[in-house]
Amino acid sequence: MAVHKSIRQRRKPMGEINVVPYIDVMLVLLIIFMVTAPMLTQGVKVNLPQADAEAVEMPDENTEPLVVSVDAEGNFYVAIGDRQDEPIETRELMAKTAAVLRRNPQTPVMVRGDNAVNYGYVVTAMALLQKAGAPTVGLITQQPDPVVNDE
Repeated sequence: MAVHKSIRQRRKPMGEINVVPYIDVMLVLLIIFMVTAPMLTQGVKVNLPQADAEAVEMPDENTEPLVVSVDAEGNFYVAIGDRQDEPIETRELMAKTAAVLRRNPQTPVMVRGDNAVNYGYVVTAMALLQKAGAPTVGLITQQPDPVVNDE
């Protein structure tokens, strides 16, 4: 009888990484970010007045400003939480502002007033914010379009 030696074939270790699953995950994440990025806009849509002014220096670059918006009808909106697109009452505006300023007194407070709103509503918002404890209140404007001379 002949003895057959079984020859074992040894597998060489594979020195390559299969990157196809990583590419799939990356593409899925890219799609998720592309879909959610437009939803991250803050506050409500207001038509800002144009003013040629210097930008306000933020005390801390990591601190997110508290933005209060006043739309064309005079409704107030606060960019806090998940109800940013719902108008709030003046008492709720003061309570939310006071809570934010208690947590971080250095939080910058800004007002975005619509171009068509009565100026009294913007002044009312500023007064309410100061009553809530904001030491200073800034106004958000939009840079005017550059004027082109035809000379």
